[in-house]
Amino acid sequence: MEDILVMRSSEARRLHIIEQVIEKGLTQKQAAAHLGLTDRQIRRLKRRLLEEGERGLCHRSRGRPSNRRTDEKSKRQVLKIYQQEYAGFGPTRAAEKLSERNAIPLSDETLRLWLKAEGIAYPSRKKRPHRRWRQRRGQLGELLQMDGSHHDWLEGRGPWCVLMAYIDDATSRVYARFYEYEGTYPAMDSLRRYIQRDGVPLEVYIDKHSTYKSTAKQSEEQQLLDSKPMSQFQRSLQELAVEVIHADSPQAKGRIERLFRTFQDRLVKEMRLEKIASIEEANRFLEKYLPIYNRRFRVVPLKPGDLHRAAPPARELDRILCLKSERVLRKDWTISYEGKLYQIQKNIRAEKICVEEWLDGSLHLSHRGRSLPYTEILSRPLKVQPPSERNQTLKNSKPVADHPWRNFQFGRNRKRELAPNP
Repeated sequence: MEDILVMRSSEARRLHIIEQVIEKGLTQKQAAAHLGLTDRQIRRLKRRLLEEGERGLCHRSRGRPSNRRTDEKSKRQVLKIYQQEYAGFGPTRAAEKLSERNAIPLSDETLRLWLKAEGIAYPSRKKRPHRRWRQRRGQLGELLQMDGSHHDWLEGRGPWCVLMAYIDDATSRVYARFYEYEGTYPAMDSLRRYIQRDGVPLEVYIDKHSTYKSTAKQSEEQQLLDSKPMSQFQRSLQELAVEVIHADSPQAKGRIERLFRTFQDRLVKEMRLEKIASIEEANRFLEKYLPIYNRRFRVVPLKPGDLHRAAPPARELDRILCLKSERVLRKDWTISYEGKLYQIQKNIRAEKICVEEWLDGSLHLSHRGRSLPYTEILSRPLKVQPPSERNQTLKNSKPVADHPWRNFQFGRNRKRELAPNP
């Protein structure tokens, strides 16, 4: 009975047909037609069933070790390498690294079966909740998904850092760079590097982080102009003529969220093998890793062509991707910024001056797009008060005749406070 339970469906069907031949329900030619065999093979199967029982219909190699099996010594060597070097790797990634680094070709399914048989734990993908599928954009450069991922990328060998990543919606081509934090400077610097490499995209899909969307309230002037407050990064994208789309949830920009989940598994382990311990080393590693990753996982877009616009000149890009603010121009052609005083060296008629703080830390002043020469006033002259005014100030500082201080008496007031109420 146990043999019947472990028989495959094809073997069980063969058993049923041969039994019909023995019971004279079918002829040998009819059975051969049903099973796609010759009548000679039907006679062999009939003889096996009569002599050996149901086991005779099973394949002769059932239960025997395969002639193509890996020997036990090699298997133990692979499992030892896995536990020493690739602990925490999934079977697919571990099989890839065994082939790349150790010159051991092995299928991921074989390694998975070995790990399962030995009781060695390995990570597996969790089921993702179902969400409505969105069609990819048609061409390269049409939509760029952008975000930052806070994670212990260096696994304690270095500081916690943020991976600023960009993924093209049509092709899944990736660009990324590590920074100490997620803010305006990392966002602008990473975008500048992307634009200089690939060009200006048509649209950018980002979340509602305060770096990407201003949380300020609408001013009266903005209400009159029917405009909304923008963050520095939003303003830069507007000057680049890039349309901004803000996602209402992380799942809405699922392509880059899945990229971060992949990188938190694959990229972290790759940097662990290379013993990377600083942000600078991690960025140098990305320059080699990303081209390999893109060659393997990039997909073919629906339409050929590249919709990226050519990158602006470097100086123009500097003036766009920077921190901009306005300051009132005083009558002596000076402005105050961050507690410092600056002298404009050119007489101009303007109410306000634009202050640009570039990514390299330099400060630039401009008006209507034209740069203004300036110098910093390092020391301000002290205003000396004339003696006559100083003496007059001291005279005027005396209390008036009816001031409460003049009527205050220490002893009497103290006794009055201590006296009981009548």
